[in-house]
Amino acid sequence: MAAASYIYQETRLTLEPSSSSYIVDIELPSASSQGRIQRQANRATKPTAKNEAARATTSAIYYRKHHNFPKGFLWRVLENDTILSIRTADIHKPQKASDANLILNFHFPHHIIPTCVALSDASDHDALSVFVLTTSGHLYSLFLRPDSFRKRSFAETGLGDACKVYQPNAFRGFKRPYRLVVVNNDQLVATLSDGGHIRFDRDGPHAPWRETFYNAKGWLRSLLGGRGDLDIKAAAAAVQTNLGLNNASFLFTVCLDHHLRIWNFNNGQILGAIDLLNAARNPQETGKWQLDASQTNLIRIVGDVEGKRLCVTYSPIGAGEFKFWRLQCDDDNSVDVNDLFPEEQFTPIPPLGSDVWTLADFSVGERSGSRGYVMWLLWKNNMAYRVQELTFLEDELPDAWDGRWQSVFSDTSFPTAPVSSPSDSTDPTENWLQQIFYPGRFPKVTIEAALSAFEGAIGKRGDVSSHSSQGLAESICSAIASTSSLSKTSSGEMDHEHFRTASEAQWRKFYRILLELDKPRGEALALAYEPESGMPWVVCADSVSAIRECSALERICRNPNMAFDELRDVPTLVSTGLNFVDGLSDSMMQICHSVLCADMYDETPKTYEERIQFFSDKAGFWRQISDEDCAQVTEAFGPNFNLITTVLYDTLCGLFNETWNPQHSTELPLTEFGRKIIVKALQDVAELQWQICMSQIIMLVHMEFEFDRPEDALHHTVEVGVVFNNLLVILKRLELLRWLANTQLSTPLPKADKLNSSFSGSPAAPKRQAEEYKVLTALEANVGHLLGLPDADSISFVGMSSIITSIVVDLCAVRSDIELLPHYFQCGLLVRDRADLAVELTRFCNQNPFSAYVQGRVHLALKDFATAATYFKKAAYGMSTPKAKSDKHSSGLLDETEWNLLYAGLPRYYAHIVALFEQQKAYSFVTDFARLALQFVNSKTEDADDVRTELQCRLFSGAIATSHFELAHSTVVAIKDHALQHSCLRGLIQRMCDNVHNSELVNLTFPGLQGAVDDILAKHCQDAVDVITGVPYHQILYAWRIKRNDYRGAAAILLDRIQKLRQLGEGDQVTGDDVLDTAVTRQYLMLINVLSCVEQKQAWITIESPAQPSKAGSGVSVAKRRVVTLADIRKEYQDELDRIAAIHNNQFGFAADDEMEIL
Repeated sequence: MAAASYIYQETRLTLEPSSSSYIVDIELPSASSQGRIQRQANRATKPTAKNEAARATTSAIYYRKHHNFPKGFLWRVLENDTILSIRTADIHKPQKASDANLILNFHFPHHIIPTCVALSDASDHDALSVFVLTTSGHLYSLFLRPDSFRKRSFAETGLGDACKVYQPNAFRGFKRPYRLVVVNNDQLVATLSDGGHIRFDRDGPHAPWRETFYNAKGWLRSLLGGRGDLDIKAAAAAVQTNLGLNNASFLFTVCLDHHLRIWNFNNGQILGAIDLLNAARNPQETGKWQLDASQTNLIRIVGDVEGKRLCVTYSPIGAGEFKFWRLQCDDDNSVDVNDLFPEEQFTPIPPLGSDVWTLADFSVGERSGSRGYVMWLLWKNNMAYRVQELTFLEDELPDAWDGRWQSVFSDTSFPTAPVSSPSDSTDPTENWLQQIFYPGRFPKVTIEAALSAFEGAIGKRGDVSSHSSQGLAESICSAIASTSSLSKTSSGEMDHEHFRTASEAQWRKFYRILLELDKPRGEALALAYEPESGMPWVVCADSVSAIRECSALERICRNPNMAFDELRDVPTLVSTGLNFVDGLSDSMMQICHSVLCADMYDETPKTYEERIQFFSDKAGFWRQISDEDCAQVTEAFGPNFNLITTVLYDTLCGLFNETWNPQHSTELPLTEFGRKIIVKALQDVAELQWQICMSQIIMLVHMEFEFDRPEDALHHTVEVGVVFNNLLVILKRLELLRWLANTQLSTPLPKADKLNSSFSGSPAAPKRQAEEYKVLTALEANVGHLLGLPDADSISFVGMSSIITSIVVDLCAVRSDIELLPHYFQCGLLVRDRADLAVELTRFCNQNPFSAYVQGRVHLALKDFATAATYFKKAAYGMSTPKAKSDKHSSGLLDETEWNLLYAGLPRYYAHIVALFEQQKAYSFVTDFARLALQFVNSKTEDADDVRTELQCRLFSGAIATSHFELAHSTVVAIKDHALQHSCLRGLIQRMCDNVHNSELVNLTFPGLQGAVDDILAKHCQDAVDVITGVPYHQILYAWRIKRNDYRGAAAILLDRIQKLRQLGEGDQVTGDDVLDTAVTRQYLMLINVLSCVEQKQAWITIESPAQPSKAGSGVSVAKRRVVTLADIRKEYQDELDRIAAIHNNQFGFAADDEMEIL
């Protein structure tokens, strides 16, 4: 068999759910407590076994035959064979169907027999039937409808009749089940360790089971005893089929004695027995050919022609050998088993290398459209595994077996973080955290287990609760930091280099522990194949691997020695570029990347030649290029690089730009599981394409400046500048895709999932409501809804493994129909309150008006108001010019009201910006943009008065908030709405008085509003109670009236303050050294001085006398107004002085109505 080429690529997907709310734990009853099924809310496992608890001992994928969605189910046996975990494993779903994301963990009271788990699909019920035998001899029957995987309440309220427990009589004695096979929803067969079988029949999902026992001698109605040891006639593997006949039923068993037995399942008779390799065996050598009891994957039957099937058996004895049989049946009483190739030996050839490989599983499927068969082999070597594929027609099998095998490329190695150096721009800790928390690489439980092991190694003991409260990343950093300290050198300076080196060593120690704990997760357990879509899977202990076809570039990289006639010299170009940059250090690659990013993202007027020269000078990668590196390039491309042409580079760029445009491309939307497959495949493809593109750019620049004579320069034969620019365009899209696929964010669960996860009767409901979010990549959040599959017929014809690759390669193509518009992604991130992530996309954004506007929104959310203002002004013209048809797409960032302000003229645009700054309480920018907006309001502006008024209100609010009272004053004066003007005027006066800006208030002119200002201040004086410590409204109004020569008004307000001082009882408080110097006497002096400034005839004021009851006895109080002259004021002042003096001389009456006797 020739060396197999890599045509397929493995995409490994972790099984960690995106949300803890998706996990439902259900306690199943024992036979004595049936009906009392309890739900357990994510019960905790032992901390030491947490990582092992997530790994399955047995696992497989089952595909339903009669119903389309959910169709695939991944089941796993966990936690020492006590938990059966079931989840859906569909890539796509019907239109408008909701995802079935719940993971049901069934906790059994006794250990599960891993080989006795079977699933079935009833044609008359849209439900999944699960049958499990436990070591206690109980048969559990679970009836799970699709809603079981959508609604937590379905399981939390109790499964009820959906769970049945039955203990077969045969298992009460010495008989032991060996394998369990489903015939249909109401018929099972359990093979026994003594070589017998038990058939279980029932009349419906809720009917009791009936047992029938039979062995190699025929049916026996009585149950026979047996030994505990395995009999050589025990069936290691069994398959039931009707060969396409309605009334037929046959059971094919591969027994430990190396024989294939055919049973008539209707009457229990053995129709025949034949050696697995169709060879005559010496009875004395039976032990030599006896199969191992752990072997289970020994027979497959495929086909859909009535009365005919292809049977493939495998004998693991020696090097192993396959046998292909033709099964034919004309009635329900006989089966003809014919060896298709009696003279051929179909021995599988293990993968190349010195390792010892064991065939662990195989699968055979019939290709759609009668295009022959496909065979998949799974090889294992401890934790490692390899997969091979063979496509063949039945009559061409011998030739195909010798030369048509293809391999699946499996890259299970993880890249190490770049070695840090003092010149690195990024912190080494950040590099390691990015490596460890790379999406889909390590599950949380494995990282926690590695942290616990590391803490134990360094003597630091932590607990899981502290890790969860502190944050896993912070806990790791804390543990690493505790191992190193910053010391001083002999010269007394801080030894940062020693600290960096010591920390780097601890990070690598932790990473090695993490890798060791992660290895068992990748142990292959089973091989699954879905015939309708042609999709193969490798089911591992804690992951699944989708097998997809390689893209063109992946084939080139995975098969360096393979000839590609249609691609001419492209493989040489790709492999030479990758080998060329292998000699560059990690730090040099980082420098090259940084220089290229500056060129890609910044608009530059430089020519192509200047950009290439700048990159060569700035990066300086030529310093690390040896003569051997140069010789390799020259040897590959010939003298003066004669092999390199513009056409060759165009062909290479064409491989980067492979697009996929099927009809009805999104007819079938992806499930969450399907989107994760796409994201993981995209991570692999984008990373490989990025490495190729980077290597080509560096090698192109190297060749441009590598010449002996100027006329030999590469640009004379190749359009170097155009090629350089094309590669940069490709690299820019790949950079964006890598960011989207590698950036994780938390988002609330969809509304349907929230409803499904909320059940008020559950005691765990409050806890779940606090955790109702899921973690997904930015690619899923922003592009996932654009991804989908064509119709089912196209999937069957093309194959799912090919379609997945086509979707991913199309996403990477610059010419893809799926536009990656970063500013829309930023909108979505802003809606999710992740402005910190949105700002990282700024470098990818173009300079169109809406993009500039979104940049402003991003910086606004980050409180960088100055930068936001710059972007808003930059976008002003484009975002205000009316458009005939505008795309109102913003990922929910803008509502309809905000959209109406855009593309509607500069005033409305700036009004919108003012509102945004006002929401952030950036009032200085509110005033700036409000004044800017008012400049553009004119007679041509629609609803100009309303727009102007709204802007003036916001301008006034901003001016008040920033204490720009002159601006607020001018704004109030300009407002035309009388009611609004007076409202703003009251606010301005109130704000200035409260903030002790009294002199500024008095000096403001308020043209046309002076009377209103006086009235407002007078009202405040009237309402004032505390005139000592409160806002000095009387003094302000006094100063206001004096400023405007209203002396009588000023006197009136002083007299009002005198009355309020007397009412407070504070008038006799001495304010100076003289006992006659009180607050009241001072006010009298001011009052006398003010009235003295008026002509004698005008030196009077009116005051309101205290209200007196009316003489008519009506009870209504009547306030009288009286005139007070300057003489009256002087007399009152003198009386006040005499009163104070009498008090200090102890001359006052003894009763309340006594008059003081003043001497």
